[in-house]
Amino acid sequence: MIRTICLLVAAGWIFLSCSKGKGDSAPPVDTTGTAIKVNVKVMSYNIRRGIGMSSPDINLQGTADVINAIQPDLVSLSEVDRYTKRSGTTVDQAKELGRLTGMHAYFTRAISYDGGEYGDAVLSRYPILDSARYALPIAIPGSEFRSMAMITVEAEGIRFHFAASHLDHLGQEDNRILQANEIVKNIVPKLELPLVLAGDMNATPASQTVSILKQQFTFGCISCAFTFPSDKPSSTIDYIMYRPAAQFRVMSYGPVNGKLASDHLPVVSVLQMTKKR
Repeated sequence: MIRTICLLVAAGWIFLSCSKGKGDSAPPVDTTGTAIKVNVKVMSYNIRRGIGMSSPDINLQGTADVINAIQPDLVSLSEVDRYTKRSGTTVDQAKELGRLTGMHAYFTRAISYDGGEYGDAVLSRYPILDSARYALPIAIPGSEFRSMAMITVEAEGIRFHFAASHLDHLGQEDNRILQANEIVKNIVPKLELPLVLAGDMNATPASQTVSILKQQFTFGCISCAFTFPSDKPSSTIDYIMYRPAAQFRVMSYGPVNGKLASDHLPVVSVLQMTKKR
């Protein structure tokens, strides 16, 4: 009898504890953690020093108009001049585009050219917390050296790197292979934060160069649309990629057709970044 009463009491306690209302006890502890999700609009644009398809003259306002119409958060710029005779000995193109778009700018030299410098740049709506220049090597003597411009930014609590690069343009792939290996094997492994890399890789999706980059990066496109030339696109050489894959989701991706302020189309992607609190 005593044993029966104890069982009934225990059963009643279990019933009562399971039937409590929502306001009767503290909510359960979330052991999985919540995540921060932030959408970032990224743009890759080889600007050809501001030279469009309809005129040989430099028109940085035209370049800025394209950027302003798209309203990206981050822009990778390829083929940028700084204080060269051909583009203006007092003109820092990255800085000027920053002024015309209201964005922060950072430039890195790939080579010295025409009394000034020629290379890559990034624009950012977020304050630039840190910046770095990486020199990329060449395998073919006499070729142009290349560079990668990298900044560190923070978007709504998520800190990450954004980088711009422009790999070698020669038909022979040796330089691009060496440059891709430098990025994948010597630069990326030293980085602790997530990285978005964008730019003119001068390599098609089936190339060995792209295959090497895929060792560390996930490309935003699967069937990548044509990006060059801008008036009649027939090849894909401009990309946006990221790592690690688990911290990104591609919300949209593709070239913006009809933009003829350069010989390349701008490529734009909205990336959703995720980080546990």
